[in-house]
Amino acid sequence: MMLRSDHPAAAACQVPMTKQLFIKTYGCQMNVYDSARMAELMAPLGYARAERPDGADLVILNTCHIREKAAEKVFSELGTIRRLKQAKKKHGGRMLIAVAGCVAQAEGAEILERAPFVDLVFGPQAYHRLPEMVARAAEGTREGILDTSFPAEPKFDFLPQTTAAQGVTAFLTVQEGCDKFCTFCVVPYTRGAEFSRPVPQIVAEAERLAKAGVREVTLLGQNVNAYWGGGPGGNWSLARLLKRLSQIQGIERLRYVTSHPRDMDDDLIAAHGENSKLMPYLHLPVQAGSDRILKEMNRGHSAHDYIRLIDRVRRARPDIALSGDFIVGFPGETEKDFEETLSLVRHIRYASAFSFKFSLRPGTPAAVSEDQVPDEIKSERLARLQGLLDEQRQAFNASCIGRRMSVLLEKPGRHPFQFTGRSPYLQPVHLASADLSVGDLVEVEIEDIRGNSLAAVKIPATTDSGRRKAAMEGALGL
Repeated sequence: MMLRSDHPAAAACQVPMTKQLFIKTYGCQMNVYDSARMAELMAPLGYARAERPDGADLVILNTCHIREKAAEKVFSELGTIRRLKQAKKKHGGRMLIAVAGCVAQAEGAEILERAPFVDLVFGPQAYHRLPEMVARAAEGTREGILDTSFPAEPKFDFLPQTTAAQGVTAFLTVQEGCDKFCTFCVVPYTRGAEFSRPVPQIVAEAERLAKAGVREVTLLGQNVNAYWGGGPGGNWSLARLLKRLSQIQGIERLRYVTSHPRDMDDDLIAAHGENSKLMPYLHLPVQAGSDRILKEMNRGHSAHDYIRLIDRVRRARPDIALSGDFIVGFPGETEKDFEETLSLVRHIRYASAFSFKFSLRPGTPAAVSEDQVPDEIKSERLARLQGLLDEQRQAFNASCIGRRMSVLLEKPGRHPFQFTGRSPYLQPVHLASADLSVGDLVEVEIEDIRGNSLAAVKIPATTDSGRRKAAMEGALGL
């Protein structure tokens, strides 16, 4: 029987941290969150996080199925881990190998067949049973353990409470799964149907993060703006949840990702203008600018729908920065279709974006289309799109020079007195000052662009001595 995280016996089960756990995380922010929760699950059993897999007692590859050739990259990594497992065995030890996440969910049986040295394979909806699976594997089970089920009980009910934060920013999963069934996407098959966590559970986790020093929380979900979780008075929307989280002492910034255009309701749009802690940055994937291709993708919106939606968001928050996702070379895409995507990009003007060539995802409708676009055409179109998106990113960064904005300092920089943080628009910012600390939310003026980041000075600028000024200029490499 698995103990709930708040069960009195759970604390009594803790043992000294004598074992090493290495987790390699692929893909999205939700996988980062899941990896942290897996580490917390194993801590009461004596597993401490390791920086390298060498000599680890348990190695977990937390996989992502979105990128091209995702499964082959996992099998390549497993070849390296197998040699480490054999080396540990020669010295009388034992290493358990686990494959988790979306590749495990989609190709679990094949993983065990091609890599029989793997001990555990489990999907993203089953990782709350990790301690139980490890215990079974440690008993000497000859065959690998496979769990790619979608359990009826919410996994979040069986996870431990979040412990110490890893920094001043944190991810918090509030929604999982997808009911949209875009024809290129495996998420509905690997993450299951849409599920929203209860409001009290989310608020309690956010409060623990705040007490641990977190100042910025990013809410996660495959369709995070489809959030509809139970709370006082009935189900809550994402906008209402964001308002409640903004009331938590210590939480100064809120973000959310990833959104679907069909789920941007009036309340959420209004929240961008009304909630001062909600950052002026919106990642809203469109995928293509051609209505014909959007229909083939089963996106459920047109290019005009998307443009009107962006117009409404900008009216609510004129200074908002936009980010998006694009797929180039979807089956049947013509040059005219691609030009319509370029036209949409020129109209919207993105501050940042992610763009990829279409790649086959086994089990999806688009994978079996007979109208595949040749790879050389996809590569040429991707280069053109990325060139345009990069121009827009650089233009947005240049528009920030001379502007004043707040920056959350996340970590020390590479030079004395230097810090690295994030602007409200998620840009990396370098700042030098002798009287600041990690976690400070400081007002700055943007002075210059340094590659993909911004250089800033604190307001008011320090002028008390030429020595300190010279030190700060040196820290910024000026």
